[in-house]
Amino acid sequence: MISQKPGKNILAAEVTNISVNGIWMLIKDVEYFLPFNKFPWFQDASVAAIQAVKLVHGHFLRWDLLDVDLELESLEHLERYPLIYR
Repeated sequence: MISQKPGKNILAAEVTNISVNGIWMLIKDVEYFLPFNKFPWFQDASVAAIQAVKLVHGHFLRWDLLDVDLELESLEHLERYPLIYR
């Protein structure tokens, strides 16, 4: 296994804004909006719990404090995932 050079952060997920309608995130230099009507478990979550997100293996998001996992592809192609997450 070859490790990346230390100090180089190429995989990142950051919550950039939380509004009354949802969450704005910056993931690998792409901005996503997660509306509360599609992702309802975030609506009553604390700011700290929402901000404690990790990008794992470069393709899924993990919120340990909320016990929530999301495939990055589901954010990139919402039309392919017509069901509302519960």
